[in-house]
Amino acid sequence: MSAPVENAPTPRSTATGNKSENRYNAKNWPIAAAMIQYPAILADGSSVQDQPTEGWAKAISEVSRAGFTEIDPTDSWLRVADLTPARRREFLALCTNAGLTIPAISTSRRSVIDPDPAKADAYLAYIHRVIDVAPEMGASEIAVGFATALNDAQKKALWFWTAQGHRDPEDKAVWQKAVSRIRELADHAASVGVTLSLEMYEDTYLGTADSSVRFIQDVDHPACGINADIGNLVRLHRPVEHWHSMMVKLAPYLRYWHVKNYLRTEDATTGMIVTAPAPMEQGVISYRAAIAMALEYGYSSPFLVEHYGGDGLSVAARNRDYLRQILPL
Repeated sequence: MSAPVENAPTPRSTATGNKSENRYNAKNWPIAAAMIQYPAILADGSSVQDQPTEGWAKAISEVSRAGFTEIDPTDSWLRVADLTPARRREFLALCTNAGLTIPAISTSRRSVIDPDPAKADAYLAYIHRVIDVAPEMGASEIAVGFATALNDAQKKALWFWTAQGHRDPEDKAVWQKAVSRIRELADHAASVGVTLSLEMYEDTYLGTADSSVRFIQDVDHPACGINADIGNLVRLHRPVEHWHSMMVKLAPYLRYWHVKNYLRTEDATTGMIVTAPAPMEQGVISYRAAIAMALEYGYSSPFLVEHYGGDGLSVAARNRDYLRQILPL
């Protein structure tokens, strides 16, 4: 990972920048638990989507007992947009009874430019459904991205990011299709009072800071910003731009932010790069500095705390507490 850029120019804020007055402080900032550590398919082969409420209640209770007051019903666990209205009410009641609110909803691996055109169209329709139900759930932000389903090599790897996944094509027509579809979703989001956050992920059109900024500028919509999930990039076993240099470029454009951290070591003599998940305060990214940069541009969206491996929920709770220590009073 290259050294940070010294005296880097400050990016110009645009209409897609988040320059609103901050309404949160360290005590009340929405910091949601991700549900990535909970599988969509249970050990008996049944689906969480079809679980009775008692099954959902167990997971929700664990999140509440970990000290969270916000939850993101990440759709790698449960697709709230595909529940019947009655079941959505049941889910909301469970969250309310557990003292949890839903500030945002994250979609996972549902690219509107998936290489399979039928899947791409289905995911576009699905995200429209997410937008429709978000206000009902109390969510004001939605995270979307261009990551696709894990391939067999990624599923077999200890850490899926060490195996090569899908690459978005270097094709102007596909890029423009992505821009057009995200703008369509942003129009819909704005009409119901919701905003979109586009997740950074390797080898997609948001796979670097430069391409992310270029893409968001092409979309050019006030209801759409960048989810600076730079943890997805620093964990790669390949050279990547220094996190500080990325944040200099990204800071004016941030919306709902997925945060996590990784240890990273590089040996210039051999070219070896090794990474591993770490609590936020221990990893290579200084979130104290990264968040300060975002706050300079008026960042006022929720955070989503994530962690892969081990007891992900407990480490996510630790990450939440760390954020509350460094956010403004």
